Amino acid sequence: MSAAIAAVARPINVSPVVLGTSLTRTAIAQQPKPDADPDFPLKVHPLPPALAAWTASQAGDYFDQIETVPVGYLVWSQFPVRVYVQPPTAIELASPFTAQRSQTWIKAVNQAVQEWHRYLPLTLVTQADKADIVVLRSPPPLTFEVSPDPKQESASGQSQQEPRPTLQLGRVRSAVTSYKVYVKGSLEDAASKPMLAHRCTIQLRPDQASSYLRAAARHELGHALGLWGHSQAQTDVMYFSQVREPPPLSPRDLNTLKRVYEQPTRLGWALVK
Repeated sequence: MSAAIAAVARPINVSPVVLGTSLTRTAIAQQPKPDADPDFPLKVHPLPPALAAWTASQAGDYFDQIETVPVGYLVWSQFPVRVYVQPPTAIELASPFTAQRSQTWIKAVNQAVQEWHRYLPLTLVTQADKADIVVLRSPPPLTFEVSPDPKQESASGQSQQEPRPTLQLGRVRSAVTSYKVYVKGSLEDAASKPMLAHRCTIQLRPDQASSYLRAAARHELGHALGLWGHSQAQTDVMYFSQVREPPPLSPRDLNTLKRVYEQPTRLGWALVK
């Protein structure tokens, strides 16, 4: 079945200082909240063992920065979560430079997968159509912003009283995560227990230093695993800006992840009683 919902998560900019977001605070406030549906209520899934065993420290969390979507929280319930990491293409392998760059990219992504795997079961797969999370070695699409131009003048040389909006190229991003919600199974066959599921796609540019590649992959995987928001602390993986020395997963990251997986969702639950 075609996707019911599609959304774009937090992109990372090429700049080593500032990371962009695809949603302004106003847009975030306007995001739809999970509605009350007595025929398809929000429910909580059991925690995966490694995350259940995590003892929340006194470091706190940033759960108040995590957003919900119409289906609730973006959590996985069927483990291991299958991750596809794009292999080198024939064109890349034809050049020593691009072959080496693709291998550096793959190594960075695989390392980030292993870091998150300690707390949520993940497994690498070789077929994109069998994956829950697809990581692609490609730049995110360009974005455009509409903004007024206060300096715009008329043909007579007089400043216009009401400036006309102009279309400007948005920030060039180095990574972005998106998700789609779909029905898994057949609605016509109750025996197959059709359920609401989701799939994530990460687009990660290869032309970055190895440490920043790994940091970007770690950050975007955090979004794909349910951390649909940003931290305000530089010591967290999900900090909204890139830092000179990228941090490892922090207690605050894990405290937040555990709280997210303790929340109700419609994902992973059967649509037919």
